[in-house]
Amino acid sequence: MSSIASVASAAADLSASFAGQLLKPADEGYEEARRVHNGLVDKRPALIARCRSVADVVDAVALATKLGLEVAVRGGGHNVAGRATIDGGIMIDLSPMKGIHVDAVGKTVRAQGGATWGEVNRETQLHGLAVTGGVVSTTGIAGLTLGGGLGWLMGKYGLALDNLRAVELVTADGKVLRASKQEEPDLFWAVRGGGGNFGIATSLEYDLHLVGPIVTGGPIIYPIDRSRDMLEFFRASTQTLPDEHTLFATLTHAPDGSGTEVAALVTCHCGTAADAEQAMRPLKQFGAPLMDAVGPIPYCQLNSMLDANYPKGALNYWKSNFLTELSDAAIATMIECFARCPTPMGQLLLEHVHGAATRVDAGDTAFPHRQEGYNFLILAQWMQPSDTSRCIAWARETYQSMQPFFAAGRYVNYLDDDETADSVAAAYGPNYRRLQRIKAKYDPKNFFRMNQNIRPLG
Repeated sequence: MSSIASVASAAADLSASFAGQLLKPADEGYEEARRVHNGLVDKRPALIARCRSVADVVDAVALATKLGLEVAVRGGGHNVAGRATIDGGIMIDLSPMKGIHVDAVGKTVRAQGGATWGEVNRETQLHGLAVTGGVVSTTGIAGLTLGGGLGWLMGKYGLALDNLRAVELVTADGKVLRASKQEEPDLFWAVRGGGGNFGIATSLEYDLHLVGPIVTGGPIIYPIDRSRDMLEFFRASTQTLPDEHTLFATLTHAPDGSGTEVAALVTCHCGTAADAEQAMRPLKQFGAPLMDAVGPIPYCQLNSMLDANYPKGALNYWKSNFLTELSDAAIATMIECFARCPTPMGQLLLEHVHGAATRVDAGDTAFPHRQEGYNFLILAQWMQPSDTSRCIAWARETYQSMQPFFAAGRYVNYLDDDETADSVAAAYGPNYRRLQRIKAKYDPKNFFRMNQNIRPLG
């Protein structure tokens, strides 16, 4: 472990050429820069390298290697497990790297690794173009994409990673590689689902599609005593959705801050207004909602409508798993567990995956979960540290209660910090051994291990 003095000395040597900022614990700006989205995570890096260029990233990797320090890589800093930061090591922070270039004629976008979905959408929507992004606009593009990329457009255009054309990576030995179907194809296969295990994604290039600027979407909110009816309706509706239509369901709390428990559907249709109106009609005719806000909405606004539910600095603990099916017993268990939710910011979420996202073979990308179905997420979120133990306990107890309904697979982006190596293996299923072999080729010493870690084979 390097001493504080040697870190300071090495940072001083590098600062002459480093275009970004090198922040030590006593420096102004350090406290703000060390914080990630999840307020439950409270780590203190020995140095934060706020990179402005690819050369800065290469130099930060070299510095960590020279000092023998562990590295964490921050893009958007949204990862719930807090893997974007580290105690005593170097945080390589890409958040200043926000360059975005849209080729409206070729329908592609290239964005740097510090960009968020809100920033990318803002640029692409100037041309009526979009790619599958997250459902919260403050999420970083790199972390979401490299781990999967569930989003509003996935039924029509696949996951975020299905739209990747190329990724520029800085590897553990300081090389700058471009991975695509033509260049480093094994590496390109691995980064589409393998997360940050193979290098630091300094830029990502995506295919774009004609979407918006106006789509149809929004939430429909019901009284909590209609939960069972609503979830059964959700189950029936998801059997026949067109590709353009995405539908999620949640047991949550009213958006007015009252703490009132509610059941809600959240939806998006990215097709024509006429098709959207027809697709939404059954939703709008179901039950007696407290609020129906589904209608024409700018795509950028749709992507940010849930942002306020996930404020930066709130304390978060998540657990998730894919379900084999949404059975009557699973619905009953969800309702029973949600009734015990100890926080007005907690929710149980069902993300339905169908369409284009499921028409990819499990072995075509590192992300293997290609069957139609539901991802179940327990989202415990609270503001007061005194509530931490009961909120975490509720999430774990709910996860335990839902265990009988779980499929084998798990979504790597939602794994929390107490997950084991077995959880990572479960997240990759049949692709895990191949990922381990590719890890051994590109990162044999497991330099990039502050992530949902794939251990190199050998």
